[in-house]
Amino acid sequence: MSAYQAKTPDEKDFVAYTEEENGTWEILYKRQMELIKGRACDAYMDGIERLQMSSNSIPQLPDINRVLRKETGWEVAAVPALIPFGKFFELLANKQFPAATFIRTRQEIDYLQEPDIFHEIYGHCPLLTNPVFAKFVENYGKLGLAASKQERVYLARVFWFTVEFGLIQQANNDLKIYGAGILSSTEETVYSLESNKPVRKPFELMTALRTPYRIDILQTTYFIIKQFEDIYNIMDSNIIERIHEAMELGDFAANFPAKSEEPKSNHSIKHDC
Repeated sequence: MSAYQAKTPDEKDFVAYTEEENGTWEILYKRQMELIKGRACDAYMDGIERLQMSSNSIPQLPDINRVLRKETGWEVAAVPALIPFGKFFELLANKQFPAATFIRTRQEIDYLQEPDIFHEIYGHCPLLTNPVFAKFVENYGKLGLAASKQERVYLARVFWFTVEFGLIQQANNDLKIYGAGILSSTEETVYSLESNKPVRKPFELMTALRTPYRIDILQTTYFIIKQFEDIYNIMDSNIIERIHEAMELGDFAANFPAKSEEPKSNHSIKHDC
């Protein structure tokens, strides 16, 4: 259950945000834009440029959708704070990215249990202007829509280690961020690239499928791709066979403490789906 209530758009799909809510966006946007310099991947920065988001007020979905439709045919769909698995996959399969129309309070500006408008718009939307990445997410939704409840648990790991917390080795050999869960988090933006604590390894589907994670701490494992085609090419019907293989092999041992042993870290959290 969420403590937040999504705001209802008017007949033109615009939301009336308060001065404080817009001020919260401004704080988050300006500090993240400073932090991602030299850390975010080129495709993300290109998407930021294309979207032309306001720095001092929460973007309105019609303005974001105008750009996304032109670039890749995608759009953002306003949803409640939390949505079921099935609805999540249905939206993605139809090239609609879910976004709850609320923004975190100042008291939770560094840590939030559920995804808010900042995470969804700032974190996810820039890469939805990239055709290969956008097609990967669409195919992910289609496969998830047809998957069983148990299969979706493993598909969630693919999403988590790519769309949310993925790293990319660019052509110049620089390690950069493309995951929205990192790019919308002040702490994890620096930690993911510069800390010596987490494990960073090349993305390999079976390894990712067998790797557990926690949503409420700084990540202990990051997977690295070289190009978006690396993940686009795995998103076909064969992935279900690989999921069943992963089920038979079992999970790797977790490299993080049990939840009761560790306090929460302060970074934005996405749908655990």
